Amino acid sequence: MSSNRTDQTMKPATAAKKLGVYLPATPAEFQEGVVTRSELNALQADPPQWLQTLRAEGPHPRPVVAAKLGISIAGLARGGVTDPLTTAQIEALKTDLPDWLQQERATQADVRKEAVRVKEKQEQQEQQEKQEREQQDKRDKPTRPSRPTRTTAPRRRS
Repeated sequence: MSSNRTDQTMKPATAAKKLGVYLPATPAEFQEGVVTRSELNALQADPPQWLQTLRAEGPHPRPVVAAKLGISIAGLARGGVTDPLTTAQIEALKTDLPDWLQQERATQADVRKEAVRVKEKQEQQEQQEKQEREQQDKRDKPTRPSRPTRTTAPRRRS
């Protein structure tokens, strides 16, 4: 067994995704090299200035933009937003509240309500099935007959 353990590495695109930043906006040295798991952990624990700025001001990748707007990534595409947006552009969209954004937020709210309804229904069905199994187990479990009372027979003496 060797103690020379190599650290897991990842492509810059993967690291950028895990950090929630837009890769083309990161510094060249980040984009060109590989990132180890320990380097990623260090970036998450103590982000350098460039990472703090990117997270605060953008440009942000689509998943982050969608989350900040409260819609899905598909909703962004339906709304015609294909490019990364800065925090200022996201705030402007929130302020202007175009029709497509209102509609996508309503759609997202409906999706969430439906997910909650389906989850509750599934939990209810599981609870009902559990109760039915318990009742079936009670019916299938043989009841132990009560012990017959022993009458003591006279002992035989030999």
